[in-house]
Amino acid sequence: MKLSPRDAAGYFAKPDGRKTGLLIFGADTMRVALRRQEVIAALIGPQGEEEMRLTRIPASELRKDPAQLNDAIKAQSFFPGPRVAFVEDATEALAAKILSALDDWQEGDAQVVITAGALKANSKLRKFFESHPNAYAAAIYDEPPGRAEIEAIIAKSGLPQPSGEVMNDLTALARTIDPGDFRQTMEKLALYKIGDDAPLCAADILACAPVSTEAALDDVLNIVAEGKAAEIGPIMSRLKSQGVQPVALCIMAMRHFRMLYTAASDPQGASSGVAKLRPPVFGPRRDRMIRQAQGWRVQRLEDALQTLTDTDLALRSAGQHAPAMALVERMMIRLAMMSKR
Repeated sequence: MKLSPRDAAGYFAKPDGRKTGLLIFGADTMRVALRRQEVIAALIGPQGEEEMRLTRIPASELRKDPAQLNDAIKAQSFFPGPRVAFVEDATEALAAKILSALDDWQEGDAQVVITAGALKANSKLRKFFESHPNAYAAAIYDEPPGRAEIEAIIAKSGLPQPSGEVMNDLTALARTIDPGDFRQTMEKLALYKIGDDAPLCAADILACAPVSTEAALDDVLNIVAEGKAAEIGPIMSRLKSQGVQPVALCIMAMRHFRMLYTAASDPQGASSGVAKLRPPVFGPRRDRMIRQAQGWRVQRLEDALQTLTDTDLALRSAGQHAPAMALVERMMIRLAMMSKR
């Protein structure tokens, strides 16, 4: 049977131990792996692997020994409880071997959990699970977790459900980082809040969210957008010593000022414009960007984007002889001065 994305989330949390098996497939291996971990843990419990009720079979081993899956399905553990035979990274080339083993499945045998990459609609493996009356097939798509999934992750981490604004921040974060990173961030948040009875806030999220190279460049972009020209020199020296490339700085500045232009030109105001940005911004960074957009007129932002474009073209020009970082620093100072006009 085919599980829809909405039904799949509930099934992964509470799978039916009487089913023959489950096929989880999708192009994003991290998302597939997280779902597989969730469903296997729900089937055999936290002690299942220690009690040898889980048999892992890599695809490479099954290719060499086709009988391995059938043996795992029929084998009995020393400990009572449900058993799982897990085939990892299956491919269409293994379909015949897997389907042959599943044909002999009987009630009381180990449930078979199979993970695979993207499978076409005419895949034998996929069609078998989708048409089987006692098995499921679940496709995992490359899309961020929905609100219900985020709430489940929060509950599993032991955190209380946050307020609406903080939930919006968490939703925005989930859209900008990998699913595995988001789950790890929630685990860090749970540890961070131990002994702290105050409600979860945006500052807590920022303290635990992964730090990226882009986030490290935010400081200089905020300095420029807020017209603090005197602070540009020292921070540019630090960025240069860290190996940041001039073209990368120019690209990041272009992205930042485009976001400001989008927010400032919104008919409903900068707050509405920032709320529509993709990828979304949240917490103190959102408030800061709103203030920046409100401080720039649309015409000045158009001039700033033209300055950025001219600098980018100069950096890429074969006839450019001036030091690239000096060219970018001069551009940054010019932009900072523009904000005061």
